[in-house]
Amino acid sequence: MNIEKTLTQSVVEAIKSLYGADFNAEKIQLQKTRKEFEGDFTLVVFPFLSLSKKRPEETAQEIGEKLKENLSIISTFNVVKGFLNLSIAPSYWIELLKEIDKNENWGTVAADGNSPLVMVEYSSPNTNKPLHLGHIRNNLLGYALSNIIAANGNRVVKTNIVNDRGIHICKSMLAWQKWGNGETPESSGKKGDHLIGDYYVAFDKHYKAELNELMEKGMSKEEAEAASPLMAEARDMLVKWEAGDKEVRALWEKMNHWVYEGFDETYKRLGVDFDKIYYESDTYLVGKETVLGGLEKGIFYRRDDNSVWADLTDDGLDEKLLLRSDGTSVYMTQDIGTAQLRFRDYPIDKMVYVVGNEQNYHFQVLSLLLDKLGFSWGKGLVHFSYGMVELPEGKMKSREGTVVDADDLMDEMINTARETSEELGGKLGDLTADEKAEINRIIGLGALKYFMLKVDARKNMLFNPKESIDFNGNTGPFIQYTYARTRSIVRKAAEAGVETNGAVPATISEKECAIVRMLGEFPAVVRQAGTDYSPSDIANYAYELAKEYNQFYHDFTILREEDEAKKSFRVLLTDNVGRTIKTAMGLLGIEVPERM
Repeated sequence: MNIEKTLTQSVVEAIKSLYGADFNAEKIQLQKTRKEFEGDFTLVVFPFLSLSKKRPEETAQEIGEKLKENLSIISTFNVVKGFLNLSIAPSYWIELLKEIDKNENWGTVAADGNSPLVMVEYSSPNTNKPLHLGHIRNNLLGYALSNIIAANGNRVVKTNIVNDRGIHICKSMLAWQKWGNGETPESSGKKGDHLIGDYYVAFDKHYKAELNELMEKGMSKEEAEAASPLMAEARDMLVKWEAGDKEVRALWEKMNHWVYEGFDETYKRLGVDFDKIYYESDTYLVGKETVLGGLEKGIFYRRDDNSVWADLTDDGLDEKLLLRSDGTSVYMTQDIGTAQLRFRDYPIDKMVYVVGNEQNYHFQVLSLLLDKLGFSWGKGLVHFSYGMVELPEGKMKSREGTVVDADDLMDEMINTARETSEELGGKLGDLTADEKAEINRIIGLGALKYFMLKVDARKNMLFNPKESIDFNGNTGPFIQYTYARTRSIVRKAAEAGVETNGAVPATISEKECAIVRMLGEFPAVVRQAGTDYSPSDIANYAYELAKEYNQFYHDFTILREEDEAKKSFRVLLTDNVGRTIKTAMGLLGIEVPERM
């Protein structure tokens, strides 16, 4: 039951009948009526004036009369200059709600074996530090995006590339060797990723002290950096790692294992997962091999110093280094290697990279290089570019240990949810301590996730924990509370024996029509969010639906309604609002509690 298609086809027929002309249905402009005007849909009449040869108001009136004559679902219409506002009969919305209620997967489309395969890469952590606030936005966006793409009928593979090699990893390893005294996650009581992050900070602290000492002896900063014994040791460790030194590799594997256990715990708590994880230590050699293959084919060229480059000047870009003169790879080479492995593992139709906007140029270059290397999806890869996230206190720096840790932030959000619930005198008195703790976890993490996802991903954002936990306004807890309210009403209705498939009311209010219309729009919202790669579309739809329902709840009786048909309809409406909120929030990776 697609009302827009029905109206559009009727407009085509009306134009043919009134003016004897065929009109392209795709050029018909039909939109939701603005709130300040009466009506559900508005037809823009100006494109028909060349056919009617009449003023806009007259043309709109004629078309309105013809549509009302031909379509029983149009109850009334009104004309505002060149705009025809159409009001849909309540009987249509009553039937639409029944249709929505029968569809268990309302709003989403299931994939089958022939559906396009989309791979989404997100997270991309380094194994020298725990996940932080920036990673939270990345993971939440990547996971939500994967859900939305899947809800549009695609097969999806969620993937992660772990940056587990390089000088930054060696810094943590060297610091642990020098100052760790054999400390382990078990002996320290710390998560493995936190422990390794502490040693990354320790390296920087000792390195800065060493630089200051050298500069006090008369060296410039550049000379001190070049002469630093500590940095020389880290570089030497990297050389040994590249050469496969057994001792260095064993230490690397042990410390990375600690980090992966810590990451897994954070991912599980955050509610995100992956179908396949790749490791830079595996992909960089494949990247070198692929680049050398491109060199043989003449796609790339070698300079006199033995370095390998791609000349992209004909494509409006510059020349890009792919292999250094000593044969070592750069990030671009590793990304090419990862792409090569993924292409071997999966028949990818589209690749989506969830990476911050500081890497826009990198992905422009990667797309071109993959295309030149013969990957069919190279030119069509999507860089889902998102803005940075900051706190009211400002930017974060890993080396200085001023990063907002993901685990700490989740703890803070859950504690804030508990305190807020207690202040508001929540209705959880009859629940056990564990049940209350679970609801506070859902609310706290829901507040965090929603606040991150309601903002247009392309924009930089300021995350304010206190603002996000508010139970009023455009927040996760407000939407969760609305969902819990719908569940409470449905439970009480069932206890009272209210039949939701009982008698149908003769008519329903404008507010009820408006809510059903919003429910009817959900599939289109999901489609648009998939087309635009925009989780914020889903977030803001959920908020608008919750807001609309709460206004209805305050203005109308539901369980105390004396008219049984109206009561039945309102419970059915409440049930489907709750279902749709749950689906929308689920696409964002946000849980909703049955009680609050």
